[in-house]
Amino acid sequence: MTRLLLVRHGETTWNEERRLQGQQDVGLSEAGRRQVSALAETVGYLAPGYVVTSGLRRTRETAEVLGVRADARDPRLNEAYLAGWEGRYSAQIREEDDGVYAAWRAGRFHPPGAESFSELTERVLAGIDAAVREAAAHGHEQVMAVTHGGPARAFLTAAVGLDPARTVPSHPASLSIVDLDPRAGSLTEPGAARLRLFNYSPAMSPLDPPD
Repeated sequence: MTRLLLVRHGETTWNEERRLQGQQDVGLSEAGRRQVSALAETVGYLAPGYVVTSGLRRTRETAEVLGVRADARDPRLNEAYLAGWEGRYSAQIREEDDGVYAAWRAGRFHPPGAESFSELTERVLAGIDAAVREAAAHGHEQVMAVTHGGPARAFLTAAVGLDPARTVPSHPASLSIVDLDPRAGSLTEPGAARLRLFNYSPAMSPLDPPD
């Protein structure tokens, strides 16, 4: 069995302002660093043997504050590309059409020119699969992927069937744990992945987590 530790980065100033980041390269805020520090003891206890981050600064900084060394960076773990929504305030989008915003959170809509949920899911699954295989090749049974809210949502939907319409987004600096069967041909086949922990956040941000 391989254990996947799925971590969402800590808050950025854009998260605090409720602005959608997408693939904009925004670093952690001071509040975000405090959130990550609160998770560091748990991560230290779990002692991941192999660590991969997305290609964006906020995940690299999260790994640093957690006190772990990243073995790899993989842009397949980057946040979803949101086209014209990047930099916009979520409140503005809700005012224009709250149904559209809810459908996007549920993975059933994407802004014009943006990456679809299925496209996001395909690349995230490939990135996680590559990290798990690389870790196994070096004898590691615990893998940590430091990524973003969208990729976490996509992976958990595909691998363990969590409906994003029925769950809150991952909190900043949160941890989810999935047990993976290394013998499975695909991470999405029945029984290949089992959810052990979802959205654990010692320094929980406001109860409605920012996207």
